This record gives sequence, C-alpha cells and structure tokens, in this order.
Amino acid sequence: MTLKKFTLLFALLLTLGMLLAACGGGADEEDTTNEDNTGGDDATEEAGDFSAAMVTDIGGVDDKSFNQSAWEGLTAWGEENGLSKGNGIDYAQSNDKADYVPNLTRLVRDEYDLIFGIGFELKEDLQTIADQYEDTNFALVDDTVDAPNAVSILFKEHQGSFLVGVAAAHKTKTNKLGFVGGVDSPLINKFESGFIAGAKSVNPDIEIEIEYAESFGDAAKGKSIASYMYDSGVDVIYHASGGTGNGVFNQAKDIKQNDPDREIWVIGVDRDQHEEGAIGDHNVTLTSMVKRVDIAVQDVTNFAMNGEFPGGETLEFGLEEDGISVATTNSEAMTEEIINEVQQWEEKIRNGEIDVPQTREETEAFVDAL
Repeated sequence: MTLKKFTLLFALLLTLGMLLAACGGGADEEDTTNEDNTGGDDATEEAGDFSAAMVTDIGGVDDKSFNQSAWEGLTAWGEENGLSKGNGIDYAQSNDKADYVPNLTRLVRDEYDLIFGIGFELKEDLQTIADQYEDTNFALVDDTVDAPNAVSILFKEHQGSFLVGVAAAHKTKTNKLGFVGGVDSPLINKFESGFIAGAKSVNPDIEIEIEYAESFGDAAKGKSIASYMYDSGVDVIYHASGGTGNGVFNQAKDIKQNDPDREIWVIGVDRDQHEEGAIGDHNVTLTSMVKRVDIAVQDVTNFAMNGEFPGGETLEFGLEEDGISVATTNSEAMTEEIINEVQQWEEKIRNGEIDVPQTREETEAFVDAL
C-alpha cells in the first residue's frame, strides 16, 4: 500500500470513529433524560402532536347524560396526556341539527386528528364529512358509518336496560312502570325493549307505559310526560332521553318535595345519575343504566394516538366488555335483595341463557314465551 492510500484510509477511519462517538454520546444523553423523567412526561410527549375533539348532539355537553359522559372521557384522556380544552381537546356544541356540518367542518379545519360525532343523529353528516376529508379520522357513537377513516362505536343498551327493568319490577308497589324515550328510533327502541323484557321476566302482569318526547333536549316535555305517568299510578320511570330526562327528574323531585312519604323513582341513563335525584334528605334515583361512553371515547382516542386506529371497523361494548353496568349508588333504594336479583339475571345474560330482545317485534315474541 502506498503512503498516499494509507493516509487516505487513516483519515476515513478517524472520521468514522468521531461520528460513532458522537452518536453514542447522544444515545447516552437521551437515556439519562428518560431516567430522570416520569412516565407522565413521556405520555405528554407522545400526545403532544395528537389532538381530538367531539361534536355534541342537541342535548349539549352538560346534558348530565350521554354527551356529558363522552366529554368526561375525552377530558380524562386529555388529563392523562397533559392536554386541556382548547389545548389538544375540545368540543363543539350543537343546538340544532343544522349545526352538525358546520361544527364538524370547523374541527376539521382546526386540524384535529380525531373527531367524534356523539349520537346517531350525526350519522349522515359525519358520513359526508368523512368522505370529504380522508386525512382526518372520525368516530360515530351509537350508529355505523362506512368509511376507511371512521370507526363505529355501538353499545348493548338492551342488556343494561333489561337489568334495570328487573330492578324496577322488584321496587314497584303499584305494578305500573313508565318508559320515556327521546326520539323514537331503532337505538332508543333497544332501551325500551330491554326494559320491558326485564320487568316482565320478573312479573309478566306488570304494566308499562311508553312515551316518546321526540327530542333529546326538551326538559319541559320530559316533565310533562312524567307528570302524567306519575298521576296515573306509575311509581318508577326509566328515561332514555338525554337532556329531556332532566324534566323527568324535576317532576319526581317536585312530587317528593310535596309528599316526602311517597315512594317515587327515576332510573337514569348513560351515566350514574344519582346526583340528579337528590332532594333534601331523599334521593329519587333508584339506579341508572350506565353506558360507558367515556371509556369507549378514551379507548378509541388511545388507539388513534398510538397509530392503531380501527378505521372501517365497528366496536361494540356490552356487559362482557364492561361497557354496560347498573349503578348501585343509592344503597337505601337498591337493597341487597334487589342487587342479588339483578346479578342473577346478569349471569343468565352473560352465559347465553337469555338473549335480550332489541326490537319491538323481538320483545313481543320474548314476552309471549314467558
């Protein structure tokens, strides 16, 4: 080897050595930094460039039910990742169906990575926006959407409604129950169907009055329906009506205020509505059919943040997935005997002994077979 070639080779080896040393030093510094930081800081760094938002239906984010549960889930996810409203997470309030498209479009233009549509009423508009903005991920709660950049989130509401129907049948003294629905639709029919099946499984002769307010945001209509039902002898009302259900609670509390000895109850929906039933030393909330929209929102947001967004898929949450449960907060109303009964029926659903109906036709057949 000539001196010139040797010198050139030596220079190349020296340069390579310096580069490797620099890379090695950078790795050591990074490892030291990670050891000094907590896992929460790492999570914040991972979520730093990821954002999520939601569009409410007309019930509003403070409906004490469905939308509120979804926002609580997104807020909890934000807290885990060092984000807050306006800084990585947000919601757009809808006061009318005409607000859905503008709200969805605004959040897309604000460059949120994942946008939730809360409620089946957003289905058509979310489908349209998802088709237009293929680079944004979307999620629809309570209905299905057909797009590779969107996931559908469903719940087995009929299962939980069956169980609160069992509780109501054991609690009633008049053998007359009521159901107040928001919009008469396949989704809310699942609540109605499960409730009827559960109550009549305990007592086939029990009477159940069914009324729909045709709105998820009309508390006055909910109060009016509840007034009529309670006056007719109903002593337990199950509502599946979002903000309309606030009126059901208000009417029950008014009656309890005027007649503290009267046993009158409301069954809440979507989240534990125990606080909504508080009236002095009493509480008119018997139980609630808890639908973990908050957990579903957190799960899907984490999937998306971690690059595992289940676009084009349908996720369903029921008893088996801990997505549905029955609240036992009011221990004075939900006695140990009632809780035990509910648990026994829950086990029958879990092991497949009972196939809870989801439609009026299925409910009619179920009841006829009792």
